[in-house]
Amino acid sequence: MTDTLLALVPEHGALVLFLATFLSCLALPIPSSLLMLAAGAFVASGDLAALPVVGAALSGAVLGDQAGYGIGHSGGINLWSQLLAGRKTGPPARRAARELHLRGGMTVYFSRWLFSALGPWVNFAAGATRLGWRRFSLASLLGETTWVALYVGLGFVFGARLEETGAAAGSVIGALAAGLVAVLLGRALWQRRHRTA
Repeated sequence: MTDTLLALVPEHGALVLFLATFLSCLALPIPSSLLMLAAGAFVASGDLAALPVVGAALSGAVLGDQAGYGIGHSGGINLWSQLLAGRKTGPPARRAARELHLRGGMTVYFSRWLFSALGPWVNFAAGATRLGWRRFSLASLLGETTWVALYVGLGFVFGARLEETGAAAGSVIGALAAGLVAVLLGRALWQRRHRTA
């Protein structure tokens, strides 16, 4: 499927990117980051224009986030309530909902590009837990802008080495994610230690 989608990028770049980013924000397994890398390479070679590529990828992602938020807001609240009612998953789910409310903007922002696999689920949870729409939308726009600029930009700069760039970007993002998790865990341990002391 990836090869077929990549073959469509030079011919239908903007449309393919719009649909890919939109659907990936609804948890469908679309290789949208790889497609943006390819589109950036085609922009560098002059086969695609930069503005339609960036505009399509960004608008698809932002609209996909809005659709996910809407799904969570309208029907997802029932599913979320059922999850909260479970004895084993109830307390962690309540804590996740509380963290989303306390640090909602940061959670949404980083799940757009640094922890992008979680992005669609954060969209649904944000809508289901009634995270403020303006707060969600601003963080979504900033995060998706980072995501699109990062991948289209990498594709543009390293277009000749597309596969190597994708692996390198995955490694760098993985390292950043691991570092962020380590910092957050360290902070939680520090807080817990001072509470019990």
